[in-house]
Amino acid sequence: MYGKIVLILCGLCVLTANIHCKYQPNWESLDSRPLPAWYDEAKFGIFIHWGVFSVPSFHTEWFWHEWHYNKTEFVNFMKKNYPPGFTYADFAPMFTAEFYNPDSWAKVLENSGAKYVVLVTKHHEGFTNWPSKASWNWNAMDVGPHRDLVGDLATAVRKHAPNVHFGVYHSMMDWFNPLYLQDKANNFTTQEFVKNKCMPELYELINNYKPDVLWSDGDWETTYKYWNATEFIAWLYNESPVKDTIAINDRWGNDARCKHGGFLNCNDKYNPGVLQKRKWENCMSIDRGSWGYRRDANLEDYYNTSSLVAILAETVSTGGNLLMNIGPTHDGRILPIFQQRLKDMGEWLKVNGEAIYKTRPWSHQNDTITPAVWYTSKPDQGGTINVYAIVLNWPKTNTLILGAPLSTSSTKVSLLGYAGYFSYVPLSQGIRIDIPSIPFNQMPCQWAWVFKIKYLKN
Repeated sequence: MYGKIVLILCGLCVLTANIHCKYQPNWESLDSRPLPAWYDEAKFGIFIHWGVFSVPSFHTEWFWHEWHYNKTEFVNFMKKNYPPGFTYADFAPMFTAEFYNPDSWAKVLENSGAKYVVLVTKHHEGFTNWPSKASWNWNAMDVGPHRDLVGDLATAVRKHAPNVHFGVYHSMMDWFNPLYLQDKANNFTTQEFVKNKCMPELYELINNYKPDVLWSDGDWETTYKYWNATEFIAWLYNESPVKDTIAINDRWGNDARCKHGGFLNCNDKYNPGVLQKRKWENCMSIDRGSWGYRRDANLEDYYNTSSLVAILAETVSTGGNLLMNIGPTHDGRILPIFQQRLKDMGEWLKVNGEAIYKTRPWSHQNDTITPAVWYTSKPDQGGTINVYAIVLNWPKTNTLILGAPLSTSSTKVSLLGYAGYFSYVPLSQGIRIDIPSIPFNQMPCQWAWVFKIKYLKN
């Protein structure tokens, strides 16, 4: 009987004074592991897509895939710009990164207000941005930059961006790796690719760089069992050097995505718009058309700052984190338009971060009367719940009517970044906030204004 009790407790990963439990390599056990608190509190991160695809920088980071399968515009692009016989591997020496300054990147990240960064260490093309022993002559040390791009950024972030957690993206698949193609031809009944490339890479990344986020991808063609996902995650949670801090996503097989793992990001640009039962992440790109840098982008292809702030407000209000992507150039530059957007986000968060970081969803996500208003909440040191109304459009008159908050005689209303309290009038359903005339040069920010409301009934 005692043995059965121990087994049950260990399956749930319960620790007692007499029992040392480990997570078991099954989803029931692995999904019982709490998500590290830092991840939920962070709310905002930066994604960085960088690789050999940054060299052709045409249309998409899926360039090799589209060219390989003879998509017309990609075939014509190559015929027009490159000699006959040119292969995708010939792009690798052009991935030079001569302007790559990881210290500068780290400062851009710190100033953006982001609390974590996820660097693409290997995309579906298979090229590793670190000197992987499992990727001979198809890595950033052997060809191209001749340096450890991942290690350099990890070091810089930890030195110059102390408020930013370092994370890595890793694609489990390689589109055209012969071992992967053979496993695929065998209906994934063999695992030569997993044993010889995918898993060795993952262990290298964790042991060498000790990331706080492991963002898995490239899983969708087969199941988690082919990838040995549960065995790896059990090691990650039980024995790895980041077992207590690591946050992982859900992309571990086509039968695990949006079901298992740590936080859920389901599909690219996943943004359900309503409160979710589990922690989730909205990964999206400032360039609507591509994750990697592309030379054929136009100004209108980039989200403006107002739209990005709105996406952040919607995402956080409904319980998610926002992972906002940029794509550096082949020579290691972050384009000024990306720098500007990140700087803008940082400036907005300096004023309004109180309504984002460490917040929780409130009883309402949207207002019941006024459109384009998103709510978050957070207890103060005394335990009082502060409610934050993130108003995307400044009122055309000097009044703001909110239907969701129910006031009391003690209610106080203020505007983040502006001194003093505002008067208000209780309504049968909601409140009317009277806004004083604020000079333009005293407006706390340019996009989305946050009204902080204390001592509500609800």
